Amino acid sequence: MKKIKNKKYSILKFLSKGGIFVAFAFSFIFPFLIAHANGGLGVQTTINNPLGAGHLSTIPAFIKAVLNIVLTVGVPIVALAIIYAGFLFVSAQGNPEKLKTAKKTLLYTIIGAALLLGAYVLADAIKGTVDQIKSKA
Repeated sequence: MKKIKNKKYSILKFLSKGGIFVAFAFSFIFPFLIAHANGGLGVQTTINNPLGAGHLSTIPAFIKAVLNIVLTVGVPIVALAIIYAGFLFVSAQGNPEKLKTAKKTLLYTIIGAALLLGAYVLADAIKGTVDQIKSKA
């Protein structure tokens, strides 16, 4: 029984006694040996555009498309949140705790709407600046 247990941890013993250096060195040398066997170290790599060659082939176009999707989804949610905040104001009926909750809801909704529209305006301003720099260069 003890012999099986020793075999179970034999890899750990090998690594703890310096085998980690052998494994580390082998992991660096092996790719070069394979490359040499295949005709040298001339490695050619190409990176394909994951966005394709369509209208989203540039990063600014991709960001604008993402922001358009976020605004398309976000604006109706903001409208529903404002309606909900109005409902909270009406249902509060003068209760200070419920009025406090309604005010917080309206405040957070307005902050969220400002962030949504601010992101779009900021991205559009950056795009305009980059386009202006490109046209001068």
